Amino acid sequence: MRYPMSHNRNNRSGSKTKIAKFTADSSGTTAIEFGMVALPFLMFAFGIMGTGLHFFTQNSLEHAVESTARKIRTGQAQQNGTTVSEFKQMIVDEAGPMIDVSKLQVHLQTGAEWTDVTPTGCLDNSGTQTSGTGNSGDAIGQHAGGAGEVVMVTICYEWDLASAMPFLQYGNMGNGSAMIQASTTFRTEPYE
Repeated sequence: MRYPMSHNRNNRSGSKTKIAKFTADSSGTTAIEFGMVALPFLMFAFGIMGTGLHFFTQNSLEHAVESTARKIRTGQAQQNGTTVSEFKQMIVDEAGPMIDVSKLQVHLQTGAEWTDVTPTGCLDNSGTQTSGTGNSGDAIGQHAGGAGEVVMVTICYEWDLASAMPFLQYGNMGNGSAMIQASTTFRTEPYE
């Protein structure tokens, strides 16, 4: 009868040592800790990259509209017979190869005084990009006015990358893309 009791004692002390060994084992701790922080870290890293790409695209388009609109300001675009599609291509060339010309719209407004031009919205009520000024074959001079007039050039760009990063919530369009808008206003020089 004594044998079973001593056997039970050995069995209990054996299970205690197995539990102690299991809790003292730290060989998988690193993998578990990495698993806990990997998702927040990757979301943070992709968030930084996405925000950087958004600001880079915005800055590129702002630079492009300032630089390209100068051709209207000096009358060069009007006198050379530049078309709307050529003007859009000049913006893309200035902004860089990451800009898709098919996603770009150009809005031109003119007036005699500064109060005669008002900003144009790039989106309609359904979150769709509005059409730009004129047809692609129209001469830019038809819409940019003459010498000494106030001109507002607004470019609207549908940035598709925003739909690939929904956790950043940049998308303000119906299809999840983001509308990036850049604009400049000036009085044309007396080029005529």
